Amino acid sequence: MDFDKLSVKTIAEKIQNKELKAQEVVAESLNRAKKSQKDLNSFITICEAEALKKAEQIDKQVSGGKGVGPLCGVPVAVKDILLTKGIKTTAASKILGNFIPPYSSTVVEKLERAGAVIIGKTNLDEFAMGASNENSAFGVVKNPWDLTRVPGGSSGGSAAAVAAKITPASIGTDTGGSIREPANFCGIVGIKPTYGRVSRFGVVAFASSLDQVGPMADTVESAALMLEVISGKDEKDSTSANVAVEEFSKIKAKDVKGLRVGLPKEYFVDGIEADVKKSVEEAIKILKDAGAQVKEISLPMTKHGIAVYYLIAPCEASANLSRYDGIRFGYRSSDATSLEELYKRSRGEGFGAEPKRRIMLGTFALSSGYYDAYYKKACQVRRLIKEDFDKAFTQVDVIVTPVTTGPAFKIGDKSSDPLAMYLNDIFTLPPSLAGIPGISLNCGYTKQGLPIGVQLLSNHFEEAKLIQAGCVIEANQKEVKKVPYGL
Repeated sequence: MDFDKLSVKTIAEKIQNKELKAQEVVAESLNRAKKSQKDLNSFITICEAEALKKAEQIDKQVSGGKGVGPLCGVPVAVKDILLTKGIKTTAASKILGNFIPPYSSTVVEKLERAGAVIIGKTNLDEFAMGASNENSAFGVVKNPWDLTRVPGGSSGGSAAAVAAKITPASIGTDTGGSIREPANFCGIVGIKPTYGRVSRFGVVAFASSLDQVGPMADTVESAALMLEVISGKDEKDSTSANVAVEEFSKIKAKDVKGLRVGLPKEYFVDGIEADVKKSVEEAIKILKDAGAQVKEISLPMTKHGIAVYYLIAPCEASANLSRYDGIRFGYRSSDATSLEELYKRSRGEGFGAEPKRRIMLGTFALSSGYYDAYYKKACQVRRLIKEDFDKAFTQVDVIVTPVTTGPAFKIGDKSSDPLAMYLNDIFTLPPSLAGIPGISLNCGYTKQGLPIGVQLLSNHFEEAKLIQAGCVIEANQKEVKKVPYGL
């Protein structure tokens, strides 16, 4: 079994056809997870007993002639911000360090119904707040391409697990770039769906008007299949949209003749590293050679994206994280002498520096006398950012941009400067504010051998266009280099 070369679809088909056993595939994935943990720290919890039991059940179903599902026996890693019944869910925070949920998120239930085997809960920036995965209460995640560099955040553990060939696919969440940026830094594929495409039920909330669950995988085809499985209306989530789920997994790398591709001039500016610019331009050339029509467009409200996001997201975080007080579950201070002191000490000791920073920012912006000047104004500008994209999509079908200005940076390089860290999200925040879908996929490498990604954006619920264009770019790339990290 050449595990490194097995895609999501191939694993499922081979297990269903009895060419492979789910137990051997899952055992190999678990072995890689445990073996790599010391170096990568990509997992918070490895679900060995549960995964092996599930794999055994799948093999029994297959041997009995029963169909299992499109993810039959496929090992999947899940970001530790999605609830898993009976399995610890921490959101990488000390304040949830002992929380074992009594139910699973809708996404986890859909994965399991489709036959996926969850082998572990992946590490992340605490409460998904971060762009580097350095903010976890369970330690920093390392990039498999270079262990001295960050994997991106907040879904860094999920990205590292796929890049290091531990699992062929994983689940992340994206609030302002937390799927796309780690996919970019780790040389894999990540899809942030349209807001409402995938249920948020059972996802620990950060910013409720922005959070979205999405797949991360080794190929566009694998990510498309994962997206197909987890998408759809959910009665438990009032924000999930009643929109038909297309057969994303059947989209192939055909030509994109006539596809209108937009290049926003605000995203191709000074400050983008030369290797990044060159690789993104090569991806654009692939689309052009395949028949796409490329034109420059303008998204003038882009310049306000960071300011708007870092008002709206902290305000919503302040409201969502107010529920953690050490009373019913989670971290509880043992030294408090009064109820008020219990609240203060539990929250002060339980939350890390980044959640505290965002809670304070959000609480200030929502306070009396400041609400209209900050939160309300930010929401108004957010509407203008969305209108920018609405106008652009009357002219083009897909927008192409860099994901970040540079490749994965060194661990510690930006951790002492929050503003520098926030600026890393400059190209991923505006699409999140507009609620549109985006995909990040590998399009080249730096001179040092670090992966570079390209971001494709489309209008609401038009993920199929992103997958089509992504398949064309992926199929026409030069040979992809092997991840330096060896298992």
